[in-house]
Amino acid sequence: MSKMLSFTAPREAWLEGFSLPLLRWYDASARDLPWRREPEPYRVWVSEIMLQQTRVEAALPYFLRFMQRLPSLEALAEAPLDELYKLWEGLGYYSRVRNMQKAALILLEQYGGRFPRSVQELRSLPGIGEYTAGAILSIAFGLPVPAVDGNVLRVLSRAALSREDITQPAVKRTMTELAGRILPSARPGDFNQALMDLGSGVCRPRNPLCPSCPVREACSGYAAGEAESLPCRPPKKEKRLDKRTILLIVSPDGVLLHRRPEKGLLAGMWEYPGRDSWLSLPQVRALFPAANRISQLTDARHIFTHVEWHMRGYLIRTASFGCPEDCVWAGEEDVYALPSAFKTYTALLDRLRGSQTETISGR
Repeated sequence: MSKMLSFTAPREAWLEGFSLPLLRWYDASARDLPWRREPEPYRVWVSEIMLQQTRVEAALPYFLRFMQRLPSLEALAEAPLDELYKLWEGLGYYSRVRNMQKAALILLEQYGGRFPRSVQELRSLPGIGEYTAGAILSIAFGLPVPAVDGNVLRVLSRAALSREDITQPAVKRTMTELAGRILPSARPGDFNQALMDLGSGVCRPRNPLCPSCPVREACSGYAAGEAESLPCRPPKKEKRLDKRTILLIVSPDGVLLHRRPEKGLLAGMWEYPGRDSWLSLPQVRALFPAANRISQLTDARHIFTHVEWHMRGYLIRTASFGCPEDCVWAGEEDVYALPSAFKTYTALLDRLRGSQTETISGR
């Protein structure tokens, strides 16, 4: 079909030229994923939260481990927070798993352990926005509700040749309305997942695979030769650069860990103690005059959404001393989740101890 589509094209034209060919492609090419094999609300919810800011390939082993350990709302609600962090370790954005536990408690206390079947009620739960609500309702319950994430925004912007800034809330609402208008009533969950698959595997941000796209003949962006330049968004703001010193303090009692504040970046997580600036080796020696040995480690960096950490590390071997406030000595039998921001230093410490895991423990 050669007719190009626009926002004003009739629903029938979108169905014939875009929606139905997309579903046929999905039937032949859909990825075999565990939450698709068993699309129960809880499994769909966990998968969608994990897939925020994370590729399917990276999230898959986390999903399998999470389901094995916490297969139900009840198990999630009762899990110790440190265990949740450990299951989530490496996915980042730890507020997501904290919100999941809060939502699980509400679902058990106020909804009898069942997911509500309305967008408004789902969105009232911690950590569930419009997209996640649409994914749960369409995939788990078969309800005709759109689910518009970044991949879907890109696909629809190209298909409709929209040059509007997709970071604007009004544009997102317009795209969501379009997605709802062209959503086939018979298979809404499959359609939403087909859009996601198309955006992640074919209609990619860079170098889209337009010649192999199942809806290229109906794509106005492709016909105009503008697909790769869409969607439109403002230039990214430069990230703030923070210099940090990371202190790996090792004693016969284990490794010293510090609990971060309950609000802010990496809220409530364990970390290696440190300083919000670069310290020189003499400055670190002055902090630990009784240390047996102090070694400077390799520098590292970690990129968050709005800030970039540039880290300088030191390994400090010392005799036992008391435990400072908001700290704990991680002993041989203890397991604590550490954010991936510290993975360079965790790996160095593990190699030092002959460990093959990222478990922090005293040896």
